[in-house]
Amino acid sequence: MASQTSKKIAFAGLGAMGFGMASHLLGLGHHVTGFDVYEPSLEKFRALGAKTATSPREAAKDNDFFVCMVANSNQAESVLFDSETGAVKALPQNATIILCSTVPSSYLTSVQASLEKLSRTDILLVDSPVSGGTVRAAQGNLTILASGTSTSLERANSLLSDMSEKLYIIPGGIGAASNVKMINQLLAGIHIAAAAEAMGLAAKAGLNTRQVYDIIVGAAGNSWMFENRVPHMLDNDLTPYSALDIFVKDMGIVTSSARLQGFPLPLSSVAEQLYLSASAQGFGRQDDSGLVRIFTPGTPTLVYDQAKPQPTSDKLTPSVTPLEINKIGFIGLGAMGIGMATSLVKAGFPVCGYDVYVPSIEKFLSQAGDKASAASSPAEAADAAEVLILMVQNAAQADDVLFGSGKVAATLPANAIIILNSTVPPSFAKDLGQRLSALGTGLELIDAPVSGGVVRAAAGNLTIISSGAALALSKASPILTALSGPPSNLFTIPNGAGAASSVKLINQLLAGVHIVAAAEAMAFGAKLGLDTRSLYEIIKNAAGGSWMFENRVPAMLNADWTPNSQLAIFVKDLGIVLDEAKRLGYAAPLSAASHQVYLTGAAKGWAKDADSGVVRVWELMTGVSVAEAAKEVVEMKAEKEVFKPREYEPLPLEETIASLPPSTSTNTLATIKERIANPETPALIILDDDPTGTQTCHDIPVLTVWDIPTLTSELHRSPHGFFILTNSRALPGPEASALIKEITTNILSASQSPTFPAAKPFQIVLRGDSTLRGHFPEEPDAVESILGTSTAWILAPFFYQGGRYTIDDVHYVSEGEQLVPASKTPFAADATFGYKSSNLRDYVREKTGGRFEEGQIVSVSLHDIRIGGHARVRDVLLGVERGSVVVVNAAREEDMHVFALGALLAEQQGGKFLYRTGAAFVSSRLGIEGKEPMSAGELGVDTSRGSRGGLVIAGSYVPKTTAQLKYLRECREGRLRVIELDVGELLDEEAGVEKSIVKKAVEEATEAIMAGTDVLVMTSRSLITGHDGLSSLRIGSVVAAALVSFLQGIEVRPRYIIAKGGITSSDAATKGLRMRRAMILGQAAPGVPIWAAAGEEEEKEADGMGVRHKGVPYVVFPGNVGGVETLGELVGRWAAV
Repeated sequence: MASQTSKKIAFAGLGAMGFGMASHLLGLGHHVTGFDVYEPSLEKFRALGAKTATSPREAAKDNDFFVCMVANSNQAESVLFDSETGAVKALPQNATIILCSTVPSSYLTSVQASLEKLSRTDILLVDSPVSGGTVRAAQGNLTILASGTSTSLERANSLLSDMSEKLYIIPGGIGAASNVKMINQLLAGIHIAAAAEAMGLAAKAGLNTRQVYDIIVGAAGNSWMFENRVPHMLDNDLTPYSALDIFVKDMGIVTSSARLQGFPLPLSSVAEQLYLSASAQGFGRQDDSGLVRIFTPGTPTLVYDQAKPQPTSDKLTPSVTPLEINKIGFIGLGAMGIGMATSLVKAGFPVCGYDVYVPSIEKFLSQAGDKASAASSPAEAADAAEVLILMVQNAAQADDVLFGSGKVAATLPANAIIILNSTVPPSFAKDLGQRLSALGTGLELIDAPVSGGVVRAAAGNLTIISSGAALALSKASPILTALSGPPSNLFTIPNGAGAASSVKLINQLLAGVHIVAAAEAMAFGAKLGLDTRSLYEIIKNAAGGSWMFENRVPAMLNADWTPNSQLAIFVKDLGIVLDEAKRLGYAAPLSAASHQVYLTGAAKGWAKDADSGVVRVWELMTGVSVAEAAKEVVEMKAEKEVFKPREYEPLPLEETIASLPPSTSTNTLATIKERIANPETPALIILDDDPTGTQTCHDIPVLTVWDIPTLTSELHRSPHGFFILTNSRALPGPEASALIKEITTNILSASQSPTFPAAKPFQIVLRGDSTLRGHFPEEPDAVESILGTSTAWILAPFFYQGGRYTIDDVHYVSEGEQLVPASKTPFAADATFGYKSSNLRDYVREKTGGRFEEGQIVSVSLHDIRIGGHARVRDVLLGVERGSVVVVNAAREEDMHVFALGALLAEQQGGKFLYRTGAAFVSSRLGIEGKEPMSAGELGVDTSRGSRGGLVIAGSYVPKTTAQLKYLRECREGRLRVIELDVGELLDEEAGVEKSIVKKAVEEATEAIMAGTDVLVMTSRSLITGHDGLSSLRIGSVVAAALVSFLQGIEVRPRYIIAKGGITSSDAATKGLRMRRAMILGQAAPGVPIWAAAGEEEEKEADGMGVRHKGVPYVVFPGNVGGVETLGELVGRWAAV
């Protein structure tokens, strides 16, 4: 945010970042005098209208601030203290030096001492290292760390704010900020080196390095630097976006500082030697990603050579369904295995489980349900099993089960499939496949290591990497899908058994190194006296972050060694990495150093503790404690005023609407269409938290997957915009946030694809419920963690078709002839997302815990919209302070059209907004005009006598749905088969979708549809909630799973399918019908969208499993939309006559 008054600034160091910073300050109206030793940079700066100087001393004269952005401490020393040209002697009284370079904290101390020696204690010094790159520097969106005296920080605050998006004030005085930056650089440097070591090993192993990258970015081995630097390796792009010599300098700062402290940094030391070696070979001025070349010296471009395009060939259609497999044997019911086996049972597979630990078998039987059985030995589990799954601890156990005491290979029937989910050496997996084949009984091995942990195993949401024979993979596809969930979690690697284990090995290399790097960094931070909890919060979203840093450091901060993942696993897995590297003649120094640290921990007796406990190795060596250095979060309990939302009474609908100012705008949609026709207008990407957000649109696609290639393709195919169905409203808050971060990251990557001549601009809309239910503010926070802080959040829940109005900032729901304040409707009593505020200003404060002050919440009123028009909307938006929330009032569709146009104009003048809206804003912003509900004839629905019956599936519990179902049953009595699933029974038996009631429902519905009778399948109407929002979400998930299982069992083709409720319609589309991309055709009734699977490619893309019931109209019927008669009338119109 720009300062209110201009300042007189000298700026030394107009390099790549410095030039952007200085230019940005100049653009804000500050008086900036620039200096650099490179004359072309000075010429370029003068071309902007700025003053330049021939020396730092000349630049400093009469300027109150001196910003130093040079390369290192030697340059800074010359700029500040050179006897002939140094700036300090020319600085006016009470000037402030802001040192933004990355330098050792000890240098800051020496600067302070030099100022005292020169009797210039009037000069204030701010330690202020920056990060973010050249683009963000020019935008004023850097991350800045600042430390110093309170007086110096207060004086520099507005200037630092002008240059930053995120400004962190670090306690501890001069040098503290540089120490935090040093820890970040420690991690970033190790992570680049680890990425190089891992990708070099992948290439040496003969893997497709581009495919390895695509897998790792979604797995536990990912880091900010891996995701950012590996694409340069894959493209052999040595353009110095960040020169390798920068890390020669920065890692030198790290290790020299550690030596001064007498502190051991084994990984940092190895990384420094790698950078020094690369620089000595002439790579120093090239991009730091070029470090990868020292790992493959004979073939320096090997990673690039092995980066092959992803194949787009057709995938095999699964040759079996759960009903066609009579038995799956499952051996290894450990922490992850028991969740995996239970997931298979829930997906409809009969599973016979075995484990040497009998209580694990008993637990499996108690939680899995009717299709679960137990074996007393591995051989009994294998007997008559078409598929055997091994989830044992290591290769030796797998070998013993198959060929040793377990006698499984001899017991399995001919042509059985063995799925090995354990992490084993690639050579073992390859040899195992050959040994099984040599038996001559047709046994096939699928090498399928898994990743994701205990929680994801139980949720059927693991990342699985698989390789093996094509026919075996085809048969096992539904099993692997039941374990992995969405298609984006399941990868197939060519070249047979062993290939998947090779990829898993690369992931484990990175994950293992990243945990030790996190431990080393946090321990060093503790040694330096930093608050390790604050250090974690800063770094987890910075360039030094990684998946493992974010996931494991909290345990270090709390000294919690609960073994969700044992340290012994990385003793084993990095041992596998080193053995494989040795076999290939490949040096893996970071893996070796990390392995030694894990071995040290294991030798101390910590093998069965959490792997994060490896941080105790530093405690053992040095006496520091990361947990003791973590300051507790202080809860402000005393004297805080309890927030009380304002209360409102219902209003008469017609009278209230008639009293509003008349609208003066015309033809607004046409103007919007002209604007969005401009290719520079950002694509609108709508992240829809359930499928009902498409209810005002037509002729626009919706994706149910979000991998980078799919998103890149869709940005080309649909440049104006498209939906992504996240279904995040069905997830707990942390999972929803993680999902939104993942999708936003992928969108950002897709927008920067080289297939675009320049980065494709995009705008994200978080489409949420028009009755205010959903993850707010978690989802906007998640987007901003990836894309940076917005000018403002836009809150616009208006939805005309659903009777949702915002008037004088109060959100109303129309019920009959009244406008009822939203907080007085049943929606506000939602077990998960309930609220007490009808005034949207109050709602923001309620949901954010008072994070926003009243002055940070701005209104766009109906007067602004209807009298001032889009120009007034633009001015309001451009006038808000950065980090505000804007509440949008609207009472008719034209109001939202006017707001959307004003927002477009504001964006074109530099505004950066993040939208949290109902469905209405989307259609307005895309210039989509409404059209009449579509008839059965328009959709090609056969309503002739003798045609198949239609299918209605209802899971929503809101009172409106219950009333609509009651009316449907009454008006279609005698012509509608009603099948009710008892939710209490589903929950009590914990067997979910696999209970006999679901199977019976499938049989009954199939018979009715075949006979031409319409079918309603509904859950029992007594709402069952949990003790809190999270447990209520889980109950909803169980119900949705039952309905999905029902739909999966319907093989006969219905006349149409109507899904009632958000979670129900999402799961029915993605899991029941396997849609990946659909086209929104229009509406079946106002606010009730119709989807159709889009494109023939759907049959080829859905992991070998084509879209089910393709061509059947799919109606997404929101739970809270329409009158009591709407559903009944729709079923009546589409009934056979």
